[in-house]
Amino acid sequence: MVRKAASSGADSQQGTTAATASPRTRKAAATAVPPEPTPTLEPVAPTLEPTVAAVVAPDVKTGPAKTSGVRGALTKRIPAPRRSRTSKPAPRIRNRSKGDGRHLNNMSEIRHFFRTDESPIFFVGASAFNLLGLDRWVRGFSYITYYDSWEGTHPRVFTPADKPYIEFQSGEEINNWLLTNHEVRAHIEHRTPAGVHPKIVMVFFNEETEHICQELGYELILPPAALRERLDSKMETTRIATSAGVDSVPNVMTTVDSWADVVKATKAAKLGTDLVIQTAYGDSGKTTYFVTSEEEFDAVAENLRGEEVKIMKRINNRPIAVEAVITHHGTIVGPCMTEITGHKALTPYRGGWAGNEMYPDVLAEKARHATTELVRRLGDRLAKEGYRGFFEVDVLLDTDTDEVYLGELNPRISGASAITNVTAGAYADVPLFVFHLLEYSGVEFTLDVDEINARWEELASEDEWSHIVIKHTDKTVEHIDAAPTTGLYVLDGQGRFVFAHRELDWHLVNNESEAFYLRIYGPGDYRWKGADLGILVTKGRLQGSHGGLTIHARHLIESIRSMYRATPLPDSEPVKWPAPAKGN
Repeated sequence: MVRKAASSGADSQQGTTAATASPRTRKAAATAVPPEPTPTLEPVAPTLEPTVAAVVAPDVKTGPAKTSGVRGALTKRIPAPRRSRTSKPAPRIRNRSKGDGRHLNNMSEIRHFFRTDESPIFFVGASAFNLLGLDRWVRGFSYITYYDSWEGTHPRVFTPADKPYIEFQSGEEINNWLLTNHEVRAHIEHRTPAGVHPKIVMVFFNEETEHICQELGYELILPPAALRERLDSKMETTRIATSAGVDSVPNVMTTVDSWADVVKATKAAKLGTDLVIQTAYGDSGKTTYFVTSEEEFDAVAENLRGEEVKIMKRINNRPIAVEAVITHHGTIVGPCMTEITGHKALTPYRGGWAGNEMYPDVLAEKARHATTELVRRLGDRLAKEGYRGFFEVDVLLDTDTDEVYLGELNPRISGASAITNVTAGAYADVPLFVFHLLEYSGVEFTLDVDEINARWEELASEDEWSHIVIKHTDKTVEHIDAAPTTGLYVLDGQGRFVFAHRELDWHLVNNESEAFYLRIYGPGDYRWKGADLGILVTKGRLQGSHGGLTIHARHLIESIRSMYRATPLPDSEPVKWPAPAKGN
């Protein structure tokens, strides 16, 4: 039986296209190199016992889990003092933590604080993709993952050795399993000094996650699950945005049972009949429907009847992804990126999210500023709902009018974080996610949000990064016998794309002739239609001005695919697919 585990990471992202549609949670990919390497940002080697590295792309779908023993050399270490067994569970963090007397007055002090503070912060997920490399800035940051992309060689990634076969249905299930696993709990305890509550961050979580963390004394430094669940709805997002003066594509929200109902609603709203219909919660473009006739509506009607839907006028658009962080000083907005969606060489899904690109003219200056202001206004309004921390917004640029509209909100870390955290702005100040950690640090700080946003908006116009998620696009189900290694790949003298050496992340990629490949599935795993094989990050563009993949991009994709060897499963072997997870 082949298991298909739900995603985790990138809000890894997934993508929809809409008048519409952009990704709902993105699969994360990674790579990139700092424009100017900073000596002080070297990873801090942790003193842990044997570690098993594990990471995988954000929205990881998985085959049967391996149960091999811990790989990696044993290292001599002095275990940190254990937490007191009598310490009380940490309260659920719903706003900022109470301060400890310190006050950070400028960016230099903020950088110094995170480079020297050893308080443990664990990213938990199917893979480390979304925030891979953040440990270069944050001394106490490390990763707990279900999958092992580095085969035990990454010093800051831990994965349990004993992983029994489980039919995971969602990223939340994977994370909850990890938190309650005895190996993971022992690992966290060994890394946490007495009297300290370890902090936990993740892409996917729910109320069960909150209960687990409270019982174990962990601080889940994310907005409440109930709030995030409410904001996850496209309907609720649209209503909140409208109240903040943030425009959405002309739409009407209603319930419909027939094409006649659709025509009646859209006629009153003057939307026409070239439409995009979305349900409240999306999954990789699978809940966004393009409809122009009764025949097309009837083909998808069973997915829409009885549900509140958002019916939009279909526009010619370019989807733009923007991440941001809400602090008590205001909303800090990251760089604008376009989305890579629907290419058959990458994904079998129409409109399916497959990566992001950032380059100088991704938006004209006026549109970039309008997009930044849209995200900032939305963030400031979300703060009134009680939301604090990291979120991602899909903005739609109408290519006929140059107007910008809200596409959808992803109240979580996303796949686009892979690029956001290695931009020129990140190296001038700190990665965007560090502002999230700052908001939940319990330390008082001062930020000039206007000045940061202005500087990041300017610096973003000088950067160039791309990442793509490579999926298995055939209908076959196959056992993987050989797969490319996670690490740095380069173009050799003959133009071949070849493995250069192992690498921890993509921060040292320098130009488009180099790329970092994060392998998701390795030998012994399975691949099927839609399964994420891995993520590739580089410092050049992978889409041409014509909208298709460049010749260079196709060469990289074909080269990676050629490194896989797999054996098809007998037709008689049963395959059970789990139900799609909401929020993916």
